[in-house]
Amino acid sequence: MLARDQRTPFSDWWWTIDKPLLAAVIALMFGGVILSLAASPPVATRIGLDPFHFFSRHVMFLLPSFIVLITVSFLSPRQIRRAAMVVFFVSIALIVMTLLIGPEVKGSRRWITLVGVNIQASESAKPAFVILAAWLFAESTRRPEMPATSMALVLLLTLVSLLVMEPDFGQTMLILMVWGALFFIAGMRMIWVAGLAGAAGLGLFSAYLFVPHVAGRIKRFMNPASGDTFQVDMAMEAFWNGGWFGLGPGEGIAKRSLPDSHTDFVFAVAAEEFGIILCLALLALFAFVVIRTLSRAYATEDMFARFAASGLAILFGVQAAINMAVNLQLIPAKGMTLPFISYGGSSIVSLAYGVGMMLALTRQRPRTEIESVNAAGAVQGYA
Repeated sequence: MLARDQRTPFSDWWWTIDKPLLAAVIALMFGGVILSLAASPPVATRIGLDPFHFFSRHVMFLLPSFIVLITVSFLSPRQIRRAAMVVFFVSIALIVMTLLIGPEVKGSRRWITLVGVNIQASESAKPAFVILAAWLFAESTRRPEMPATSMALVLLLTLVSLLVMEPDFGQTMLILMVWGALFFIAGMRMIWVAGLAGAAGLGLFSAYLFVPHVAGRIKRFMNPASGDTFQVDMAMEAFWNGGWFGLGPGEGIAKRSLPDSHTDFVFAVAAEEFGIILCLALLALFAFVVIRTLSRAYATEDMFARFAASGLAILFGVQAAINMAVNLQLIPAKGMTLPFISYGGSSIVSLAYGVGMMLALTRQRPRTEIESVNAAGAVQGYA
């Protein structure tokens, strides 16, 4: 065991990290491995791959993701800001490349292949964007003369414009909700919050009018008889089949015909094979991660750490809520992964990066260290 008086980087990390939060994240990762093994073999078999193709890749992506998570959790707030700036602008460049040379799949350009690896740059842009927006809002509270809020709005419009051009309206709505929540947490006037909500609603209505893909999903949600609702119908059937305790590992029926059972609808597979009890346990883990992070964030006096940790927690929680709501037919279908549970390399690595920053920002730091970081930020403008 490490003694508290040992002064090494690892001992400092061990005694300041939020261990229950870390344990909950590891539990989600472990749950993702189990559910990937349950959900992915039928999908791989249908498209002519080895039955354990997606499971093997899920585990392969999980190992570097865990390394990223732990490494990032060692960073200081200043290092987090610097890294986020690099990650964000690299992600923006990759999104632009994706729009120019990325393959078109089902009417969208969201992926680009570099060095044999498929990359969805919008995934890494999300946590980095939250950090930069949080820093700008923190600066606006400390230095009102700085046009930080306007700069945060420019960042938002830049990212949202690129996502709409892909198009990826699910990620766009997620980014808008998180930015709006940060805007509200930062104490901005309610008239601005209402105005932004109205603008988002107008944007959604415009998408319904002019984007057939969006209109089709909304119409099918409102009137299932108007189109193909096979996947969401099968997902709901999986919940009914599973009941409270499930049919048993490997006994699921819906996964045999669900095209996205290992990604968007893995929650339905969990319900059918392991029951609603497991789904409630997953929901409790997601809720614990969000609530624990928010409580730790509001316990710190560092405004940047408070805003950034809160924004990352909201990003994590809203993404999970959207995926589960789609599985339960509560909202129109969206291509949104369930954090650490769904298959997807870019998603898992980016989530690990975001959660690593959550762990770093919620570490218990002495008041003197917080004051010195704030002072340095005020002198340097950005660090």
